Amino acid sequence: MDPITIAILGIVAMFVLIVLRVPIGIAMAVVGVAGYGILSGFAPALTILGTEASSAMANVDLAVIPLFLLMGNFATSAGLSSDIYNLAYAFVGHRRGGLALSTIGGCGFFGAICGSSTATAATFGRIALPEMLSRGYSRRLATGCIAAGGTLGSLVPPSVIIVIYAVAAEEFIIELFKAAVIPAILQIILYFVAIMVTVRLDPSAGPAGPRMSWLERFRILIKSWGAVLILVGVIGGIYGGVFTVTEAAAFGASATFIFALGRRRLTKEAFWEALTGTAVTTAFIYVIIIGANVFTYFIALSRMPDTMVTAISGLHASKFVILAILLLLYLILGSIFDSVSAMLITLPFVLPLITQLGYSPVWWGIINVVVIEIGMITPPIGLNVFVLQGVAPDIPLKSIFRGIMPFFYVDVFRLVALTVFPWLTLWLPSVLR
Repeated sequence: MDPITIAILGIVAMFVLIVLRVPIGIAMAVVGVAGYGILSGFAPALTILGTEASSAMANVDLAVIPLFLLMGNFATSAGLSSDIYNLAYAFVGHRRGGLALSTIGGCGFFGAICGSSTATAATFGRIALPEMLSRGYSRRLATGCIAAGGTLGSLVPPSVIIVIYAVAAEEFIIELFKAAVIPAILQIILYFVAIMVTVRLDPSAGPAGPRMSWLERFRILIKSWGAVLILVGVIGGIYGGVFTVTEAAAFGASATFIFALGRRRLTKEAFWEALTGTAVTTAFIYVIIIGANVFTYFIALSRMPDTMVTAISGLHASKFVILAILLLLYLILGSIFDSVSAMLITLPFVLPLITQLGYSPVWWGIINVVVIEIGMITPPIGLNVFVLQGVAPDIPLKSIFRGIMPFFYVDVFRLVALTVFPWLTLWLPSVLR
């Protein structure tokens, strides 16, 4: 049988297994071993399975994943998320829609500590949603800004999914982190614009809160010193050359642990929950990475990526047309799969095509993360929407989706801007070399 036909059948088989609720990493590994075995023999296929598992476990770059996840879990136990939210509210809560603005700001800060979209959405669903609803905010605006703000966890450095992309694409992690800064700032600004336009069109959606004095703001800032210190230490340490990414992750995990211990919030139950939560999520990610690597070997052996690049080049289509098709595909995938799965399933096909078109793998990494995170709030699925609905089951999905639409519109605008103007992504890495 032709290798391309085998590859197509393998992809179909993988999606069938996923539909049958086989874990995505296992589905990719099974199809990868079977496909490689058919093309080149099962002895080398099983060897690849073993070597990929051991190399993933020994990969120092991947060690940052459990460390950043542990940092996020300890930060939640320490109550740093509440401190961040209160700090943001102290400065913008007096404006119309101020609580929503505070939520976006808090999600940005917490995303930098946590590094997970779903965890950020779930955390602020518990913290910010009751506050907004009790102060007369509409359900649409309250839930929409939390679900959208949660996506900042995927983009604001240090981001777990950016680390995974850097390792899979064999790019420097720090370069991806630098490239993510301006798109992340742009996302926060555009979300602020979406909130301000929403409350201007419907003033009752986000009534203004009381204005705090500068003395009160200063007191809250002092109270939030732990969160600010950890954030400055991790991000400043990375960009200032003080830490490697792994060392920064270790510093962050240690600092949040000490902070939770000092606040006497790290009970035995909370400590065990942080460890088990980190272990479960890490194992899930590692299984996906190992499965994706084995699947990549199978796809590469079939020469399907080369055939796709040749076929698309032969169409003489514009690069922007090809990019538009890819971005539409990722919006669909991002709404169905989690971020890591959507990225790693497609990377063997898409990355060779992107480089063949002359685009930077660093630029594509950020675009990839951006479009997948938009998929996480895209109707009719949107993973962050279901996470938030799990936190607030009394709020209908319809209300959450309607609240998301202003943020979805500005996200699409941001995606177009980053695609048309790659320098928005690549300028900072070129300056900070």
